[in-house]
Amino acid sequence: MSQHGSDHGADQGADNGEADPVVTEALGAYGRGGSFGRALAALSRSRVLVPVVAAPPELGSDMGSEMVTVLLTGRDGRQAMLAFTGLAALAHWRSDARPVPKHATEAARSAVTDGAAALVVDVAGPVVVTIEGDDLTSLAAGLVLVETASGHAWAVTR
Repeated sequence: MSQHGSDHGADQGADNGEADPVVTEALGAYGRGGSFGRALAALSRSRVLVPVVAAPPELGSDMGSEMVTVLLTGRDGRQAMLAFTGLAALAHWRSDARPVPKHATEAARSAVTDGAAALVVDVAGPVVVTIEGDDLTSLAAGLVLVETASGHAWAVTR
């Protein structure tokens, strides 16, 4: 654990916590056997919610009020940071977690900085997306995934 917006959904000040409809549609299609690239492209332009939870007593202060981001450890020993597309997906995972809105790029950057091998989106479903390897590195670098004639490619935005 470590201490610590959307191009589609725009202003975080007006963020009501709902999942971006473009992301929801792309993830739904992916869950039905559609393109991972399309789901990842939508996520690369979106706001996600990174959960923070009360630190376990051994990590927190005497007051127990320290909040930390969550890193899950997989069966293979690799760690993953969590992110959620909206409040409903976050609450489905853990109702006491507090949402921290971040652009997906910021969430990926935090995951890399914290030593995570992946960013797992909507870990409790309905559709789980795991961003890892070159995709995680590219997203953390601020690139966006764009559709090309032969599939998808990471590109620099202006």
